[in-house]
Amino acid sequence: MSTATSGQGSWRDTILAGLANYIDAGSIVAGSVALALWKDIYGLSDNFIGLIAAFSANAISAGIGAFIGGWLCDKFGRKKIYQYDMLFYAFGMLFLIFASSAWMIIAGFLLVGLAVGADIPASWSLIAEQAPDTKRGAHSGVAQVLWYLGPVVVLLAAYFLKPFGIDGIRWLFIHLAVLALALTFLRSRMKESQRWEDSQAAKAEGAPSGIDWRELFSPRYVKSMLYLICMYGLWNLWAGYNGFFTPFLIEQNNLPEWAATVVPASYFGIGIVSILTIFMTLSDKVSQRTMFGISALMHVVGMALLAVLPFTLPVVIVHIVIMGIAGGFGAQSFFQLWSAELFPTAIRSTAQGVTFAVVRIGLGIWSLAVPALASADFHSLAWILTGFLVASGLIGYIWAPSNQGKSLEQLEAERG
Repeated sequence: MSTATSGQGSWRDTILAGLANYIDAGSIVAGSVALALWKDIYGLSDNFIGLIAAFSANAISAGIGAFIGGWLCDKFGRKKIYQYDMLFYAFGMLFLIFASSAWMIIAGFLLVGLAVGADIPASWSLIAEQAPDTKRGAHSGVAQVLWYLGPVVVLLAAYFLKPFGIDGIRWLFIHLAVLALALTFLRSRMKESQRWEDSQAAKAEGAPSGIDWRELFSPRYVKSMLYLICMYGLWNLWAGYNGFFTPFLIEQNNLPEWAATVVPASYFGIGIVSILTIFMTLSDKVSQRTMFGISALMHVVGMALLAVLPFTLPVVIVHIVIMGIAGGFGAQSFFQLWSAELFPTAIRSTAQGVTFAVVRIGLGIWSLAVPALASADFHSLAWILTGFLVASGLIGYIWAPSNQGKSLEQLEAERG
């Protein structure tokens, strides 16, 4: 029997849990906006910029946080993690707000990444476990809207704050820290996941608490984790470049100054519309494989434009329109949904943490090479990213599950 909540309470909890996505994406893009300023102020090399990207909320530290946080979520419950990790996040943000040297930037992103990484499996599991069975995709979509909203708010604010230099950009980090503190208070009123509590109660009396690692790494769940890692990980190599390096590349290619903030913000704004009108409307009703396949094809076409054509403003605008529409109902949205559906409650957050950790750590390693590749030959980088999207699309489409309309208990029973 489904134990999901319904009505206004479930939507409220979805929003409070999903705000982790806003904070995660907001952190990534705020860092990307500050990147060019930090480079000039501290004379940062391309290699050091790659190091910041690798250990930022975009990559390695978030991956490590997701692995630790996912394990803790399954052991102690979702609420204990997502209620307090935002305090840790706000502490990390202080290093970025008051950054006066390069080491503070690294330290700040490292701490922030650990916190947002820990929050992802907690919030995603909670959303899936509390959503009505016939609206799980729609509730997951709310979290994705918030993920896209973070960059829109940050980039538009940056447009008005950038004339004030790094002191203006600090306010981007300040607003994220304040939101994290507010979330700590608001989340204290949320209830624990009923499905997690039922899972704990169902354990045999005297059974050890914690995660059954043998179950997690059994063949059927290893296959699911490998599928998610390959599908989402290859796509995320493109997304990491897009989220962290696009404003930097626009400035390096001498496009109009406003484009460094308005163009990326437009991408995320288009993505929000796509999530609302396509993913949230259709993902619980129609073939998810078909939706994913259309999105994957659009991603390949959109990225190939930058590989074939010059990095000019008209080309970049067409590129972000295609990618924004495709992104709304593509790999990111389905990764959140499927990573909850493919695993039972007892190991759900741990499985999400493992897959997210591998993806983000892989992105961190890749990010070390991106600045040098972009500076040396951007078209070669664009072809490599197009190849990643082709591979992600094929893997995602061929092995895509069809879980729409089914309860988590039904899916678990079908797995045997």
